[in-house]
Amino acid sequence: MRAPGDEGPDRLRVAVTVEQSWQPVPGGTASSTNALLAELARRDDLRVWGVAAAHRRPAPGPWQPPVPVHHLPLPRLALYRTWPSLRWPAVTAGRGPRPDVVHATSPAVPPSAVPLVATVHDLAFLERPDLYTPRGVRFLTRGTTLAREQAAAVVVPSRAVLEECLVAGFDTGRLSVVPHGVSVPDVAPSQVADLRRRLDLPGEYVLWCGTHEPRKNLATLLRAFELLVADGRDLHLLLVGPQGWGPLAVPAAPVAARVRTAGFLDPADLHAAYAGAAVMAYPSLREGFGMPVLEAMAHGVPVVTTRGSAMAEFATGAGVLVDPTDPAAVAAGVDAALSDAAALGAQGLRTAAGMTWAAAAARLAAVYARAAGRPDGASGAGDPGGAGAAPR
Repeated sequence: MRAPGDEGPDRLRVAVTVEQSWQPVPGGTASSTNALLAELARRDDLRVWGVAAAHRRPAPGPWQPPVPVHHLPLPRLALYRTWPSLRWPAVTAGRGPRPDVVHATSPAVPPSAVPLVATVHDLAFLERPDLYTPRGVRFLTRGTTLAREQAAAVVVPSRAVLEECLVAGFDTGRLSVVPHGVSVPDVAPSQVADLRRRLDLPGEYVLWCGTHEPRKNLATLLRAFELLVADGRDLHLLLVGPQGWGPLAVPAAPVAARVRTAGFLDPADLHAAYAGAAVMAYPSLREGFGMPVLEAMAHGVPVVTTRGSAMAEFATGAGVLVDPTDPAAVAAGVDAALSDAAALGAQGLRTAAGMTWAAAAARLAAVYARAAGRPDGASGAGDPGGAGAAPR
């Protein structure tokens, strides 16, 4: 890891917001940001460091940013109020190093005297505010406005989000599609067997992974699972992930004994859960990307996910695409995935092998260079993946 002060004359200096790593539920924003940072830190054309609020402790182990972090003089709640309203403090507050580019990786968009790059993960809250808290909608709306009005470049993880941004008035020329990558560890059969024993998972199980909140559509998945069991499928359902907000989806009495709710799993157990699954079912109503689907594919697990969604951009051929609002369609999708598991899993492995974090970092480095006015922004740092580019 290079320190932020170790700059050569030609290295682009980039400050990246990493406050999400300290959130109670860091989620996909923190994990994708950290994965990108690990690759960006390996590049010879960049010097990268994180920016976060004042904290007494490091981020929890699985969420620790893989780069040095400059902490600002305000705690998170104060920072999240002053950034959107007062546009203060700058990322260079205190003794922070001066960047050439600032990258806002969440709707907490800092003020910047240098070119700003903003990531927009999705704009589902504009169409479906009922899937979010009122406070969340206000925060997301302000962050989106700042990204649209102040960012020199806007990064999105899928064409689905690019289309949302165009509808919301973002300038086409400033949009770049940078799909996420994936990297999963090898999992030994003994690790899967141990997890099965601890979670009491005999036989085949369907996996779901994510934060429990309304847009994840768990209630429909549970109804679909009831249909599968009623139709004679000898299955269990494993729900992995922390509670977010909203009513808790509770399994009906006839299938409750077949449902396991694991909560947050450490990375080793999470990947054992993926590797042991018969099918990954992820009928989310809205996603900017859908990382659990790609992670399951990287383990060779067939997937069932939402037709016409961001997930469909990379899951086509590796899984079954369904109407997420129809429990019968979701159940039929799981049944079809179980029946064609070998072929779907093999295609998932092939697709995932071509989606690396190194490739994503190369595209992002090109966006940084372009935002900074560097000549290599068009080609030298990688394909910027502009509005006309589809995720690979």
